[in-house]
Amino acid sequence: MSTQQLIYENAMPVTRERHSACGVEAGNDFGFARQVNSLPLMAVEFQPAAAEYGIVFAGEDDALMPAVILGLRAQENLFVKPDGQWDGRYIPAFARRYPFIFASSPDGATFTLCIDEAFVGFNREGRGQALFDAQGAPSAYTQGVLQFLQEYQTQFVRTQAFCRKLGELGLLDPMQAQITAPGGDRMSLGGFQVVNRDRLKALPPQALADLARSDELELAYLHLQSLRNLGTMLGRLPEPVPPAPAGAAGPAPAPDPALH
Repeated sequence: MSTQQLIYENAMPVTRERHSACGVEAGNDFGFARQVNSLPLMAVEFQPAAAEYGIVFAGEDDALMPAVILGLRAQENLFVKPDGQWDGRYIPAFARRYPFIFASSPDGATFTLCIDEAFVGFNREGRGQALFDAQGAPSAYTQGVLQFLQEYQTQFVRTQAFCRKLGELGLLDPMQAQITAPGGDRMSLGGFQVVNRDRLKALPPQALADLARSDELELAYLHLQSLRNLGTMLGRLPEPVPPAPAGAAGPAPAPDPALH
């Protein structure tokens, strides 16, 4: 999952001394995620995400987390359009929180709000949403960001507990998916884990009841249901370019859109 951290190129703590005149021009350009083929997902996001993404588990031990598959190859996100727009009904919170992120202290007791100063919308001229008001206090925009990240952190802790439960119950198996593109190219998705449906159904009644009571049984089945979305991603692959016939002069120029 370390690839996702490449989204943040220059994350710096948000301080009045450094950012009093800075602003953020927020928009709908998700070009920063163009080269990541998966993103972490919180348990609370399973229901909306399962409708269009494949949800898997990645990492080991305490670093085990759910993730949505966004591409079938490395450095490929099939949900980001050429113009940077997100091509999906639900946008994972990991992407929505950018360019902000929490940095935790070594003991994990405190968190510091950081911003990626490499974000194209970050500026030192105060354009867009100001980070601090005229009195030097965090602006309403920054307070909203803090609230969002605090909720994200709360859900992160809950999601960690869910993943630990799956591990303790021995429900996760490594999985590798083989996918053949319409043009015949074979792609392999690996390095992740999925819930073993048979072992889930064979759990003792009390364990199943505990999972149902905490809504974690529903999460497990949402994950299993979502795996069928991996196949539908083939429709997002760009059409293969047919080879030019021998002696062809090359592609014709694109038509002028003003003529249509």
